[in-house]
Amino acid sequence: MPTPAPTPASFADSLAQHRVWRHVEPSSLKGLASRFTIESFAVGATLLVQGGLVNRVGWLIRGDVSLKDPDLGLSLGLQSGELLGFGATPNHQLSNWQAVAVTDCQVAWLAPEVLIDLCERQPELLVFFPSVPPRKTSLESSSDEAESGAPLNLLSTPIRTLIKREPITLAPNVTIRAAAEMMRDLRVSSILLVEQGQLFGLITDRDLRNRVVAQGLDSQRPVADIATLAPLTVSASSPAFDALLLMARHNIHHVPVMDGARIAGMITATDLTEQHSTSAVYLAGDIYKKTTLDGLAHISTKVKHLQQHLAAADASAYSTGHIVTAITDALTVRLIQLAETQFGPAPIDYVWVAAGSQARNEQSAKSDQDNCLILDDTYDETIHGEYFKTFSKFVCDGLAACGYIHCPGEMMAMTDTWRQPRQRWAQYFHKWVNQPEPKALMLTCVFFDLRAIHGQSDLLDGLRRDVLQRTKGNSLFLAYMVGNALKHRPPLGMFGSISLIRGGEHPGTIDLKHSGIVPIVDLARVYALADGLAAVNTSDRLEAAAQAGEVSAQSARDLQGALEFLAKLRIAHQARQIQTGQPPDNHLSLNELSNFERSHLKNAFSVVQTLQEVLEQRYQSGRF
Repeated sequence: MPTPAPTPASFADSLAQHRVWRHVEPSSLKGLASRFTIESFAVGATLLVQGGLVNRVGWLIRGDVSLKDPDLGLSLGLQSGELLGFGATPNHQLSNWQAVAVTDCQVAWLAPEVLIDLCERQPELLVFFPSVPPRKTSLESSSDEAESGAPLNLLSTPIRTLIKREPITLAPNVTIRAAAEMMRDLRVSSILLVEQGQLFGLITDRDLRNRVVAQGLDSQRPVADIATLAPLTVSASSPAFDALLLMARHNIHHVPVMDGARIAGMITATDLTEQHSTSAVYLAGDIYKKTTLDGLAHISTKVKHLQQHLAAADASAYSTGHIVTAITDALTVRLIQLAETQFGPAPIDYVWVAAGSQARNEQSAKSDQDNCLILDDTYDETIHGEYFKTFSKFVCDGLAACGYIHCPGEMMAMTDTWRQPRQRWAQYFHKWVNQPEPKALMLTCVFFDLRAIHGQSDLLDGLRRDVLQRTKGNSLFLAYMVGNALKHRPPLGMFGSISLIRGGEHPGTIDLKHSGIVPIVDLARVYALADGLAAVNTSDRLEAAAQAGEVSAQSARDLQGALEFLAKLRIAHQARQIQTGQPPDNHLSLNELSNFERSHLKNAFSVVQTLQEVLEQRYQSGRF
């Protein structure tokens, strides 16, 4: 049970010698001492359950304590004199960790509001307490609520909770005039068209402006004549984030919400009121309005600021990757549209395909371009070659102008090798799988992660199905893939210390991309190819691999947690660089991290290292 602290005078003496509390002004020290309570714990006792760290500030007076994340199996040892809980433990870890006594121990507790008041009077103390919110003016508070807290709700709130009214519907044969009058009377910007209880289409105020007024269309015609038929929809149980992505990717602002076969309502871009997240929707909309390369290049500069906002909101790396990639997709599609406007419609069917991080929806503000072009098998070099060469160069050069530098390895659609008919692509993959020499293995790491961006997606879909059939259970090929994947190792030394880069352009740092994230991407790719799984995103692949039995559910969760932690470190690191006007990179100095975060980093690397060893043992015999 809590007991009063020692006499204020003696306790104040102890505080005055502590590395943190000694910075409290002498006039406040005695009063602060009286606000503590002391509690004793036997070995093995739980000091604070998972989620409880946010409720108390703890000073370990005597003994040892272990902070543990029971979900990821991570732990960190604390010794006498160290602090834990609210203020001392970073915000994004407060809700996941618990504290357990390793030895008999004694802890002095302080209420969070006392620490907040102390830091408001002495703001310099915030350097020791990263999770104490700084004092805000009312204006700053309202701004932060719009820019930071709200987006987290967007990423987790079910869409059904954002529906403001019952669905407003009309029959498809109602006149355009009657539909417009209903929209005016009900003050809505869209109406759903329903026939025999089934969703038929939708109309918006834009349709009335662009398809009726601008074209002088007879308002007595049926509303079905101007409707978007078979519109894209979202499930009422999906997170609002799904609606955001759908709007950003397809440049739409109204999406019907379905509850099974029942129409639940409509969600609009204005319903997603979080400024920085919905800016992805409006940013994509602005992209499609641009008619010049200069206009696209200018608007692409906002991607860095979008990532900054997402980092400030503590949005997940999974969500950030999808949102940032959606803008890259929009830029790519708009460049393709401008190319077709300038050079004329494509003479045959094609599909523009993203590879690498864009394909996996894992892009950040620091990304180059990996893409290719799959052409219909009616392709004739003499007839069609010059068109697609000029077309693809326009798009790739346009992406470069928008900040997505040309791939150093020239893995782009503007390179003749990666602009081929479907039959030739099938030959590529057949050779790579059956003759996995070093260059082929390098290429598979790029071109086994593919996603259709624009054009006839069935050209890619059939090709991917064929490839996955060839790789499923192909132990010899997979053994080579594992060997290639193991070239990227986490930077852990013999005794578990983090090995920093020596020399070169970034000495004394770690490469979060190639030493941390890429090894997890490689593991997930092997799992997916081993069981013929169609998922492309790394986290989705891990989940699918666990369901298929390629990896245990616990190991998949461990890798997902490690990926999320490393990717968020990378995003936050780049956001800090953008804030100070530096070009974003992947090289993190450990000085940017707290001791707590460094321990978490070691554990993430350890998870990857362990599962690399498991995969190596599984396929070792197939390598000889």
